[in-house]
Amino acid sequence: MNVSYPSISKDKCNNYYVTFYLNGKRIRLYSSKKIGGNNHPNKYKGEEQLKMAYVLAAEIYSHFKGGGKFYDKDTMNLLTHKDYLKEALDQKKRGNYSKHYIQLLEHVCTRITQDLNSENLSSKKVNLFLESYSNPSSFNTIKKHLNALLEGAYRLGMRPKISYNKTSKKTKAKLHKPFHDLATILDEIHGFNYNLFLCCLLTYGCLLRPHREIRLLRWEDFSDDLSFISLSGDQNKSGRNRIVPVPTYIKEHLKPGIKEENIFSKNKKPFADDYFKNLWTKYKKRSQIIKENQTLYSFRHTGAIRLFEKTGSLTKLQKAMGHSSMRVSLTYLRGLEVAELQEEDMPILKIEYPYLQSQL
Repeated sequence: MNVSYPSISKDKCNNYYVTFYLNGKRIRLYSSKKIGGNNHPNKYKGEEQLKMAYVLAAEIYSHFKGGGKFYDKDTMNLLTHKDYLKEALDQKKRGNYSKHYIQLLEHVCTRITQDLNSENLSSKKVNLFLESYSNPSSFNTIKKHLNALLEGAYRLGMRPKISYNKTSKKTKAKLHKPFHDLATILDEIHGFNYNLFLCCLLTYGCLLRPHREIRLLRWEDFSDDLSFISLSGDQNKSGRNRIVPVPTYIKEHLKPGIKEENIFSKNKKPFADDYFKNLWTKYKKRSQIIKENQTLYSFRHTGAIRLFEKTGSLTKLQKAMGHSSMRVSLTYLRGLEVAELQEEDMPILKIEYPYLQSQL
């Protein structure tokens, strides 16, 4: 689908709108309602109104660039839950996802919709479907992919939203031990392979996921001044559009190419799914400074720790990590070994007796 990046304008009533060309046709929108969203910039005031207009432009561009279409009230009323889920799956298929990820989505979509005709999904049906997976790891994997499909269907306008058990089953957590000598490690990786170095830098500084979000980056995902990365819902795990700031120390290593080209392969086709996994395995075998349980994801964990220590904000951490809920961020944070209590927070004991002083 041929779509231009929307421009932002203001009408005589001081309402913001965006204008763009879709397959040669000029279109004006004041909100994201017609693409299944709920962003209404003109419900805000002042700087927030303009900020949400910029977000609207990014949402619209990502939606149509990913193969999305317009949805109106009459059309949505005719669609069943099965229709919505299949359309959500089709949108995922048009994205740059791994073959394995799409196969799992297809499996989930087929199973959850196999008995549906005109009727809608129910909480009971969804819970029974999930409980058919007794293995904790399988249960969590299927639940994650089901949630991705449902979130996609909700963005397309599927209602009502389904209430079901979203609690994950306990599995043995995989530890991604954070780095304490980050500069030294990055310097060594720079000498080993530049693509791996840039991947690690983006994983740490932009908190992006290496195997999908970073590996699939194209130059058109960056703003003209390289200050932001725009990820459509099809490009990231949460399924939501994201705009990620790019720190100056990363911009210095970016050398823009043709917009449609992948930033690593330098052509339209990205490297294979395991490209960075294989590079990291080779690097780790020859490195003398990488410790046990330090992985490619350790750069993301380290970045999350630094962000939380700097801001003290779980909301900012959630947005930066691209998590779908605060609960996910809290779970993630517990695995980051961040000390939420400091020494000064602990109970005070006034030492008044020589005996206690000698013992303490």
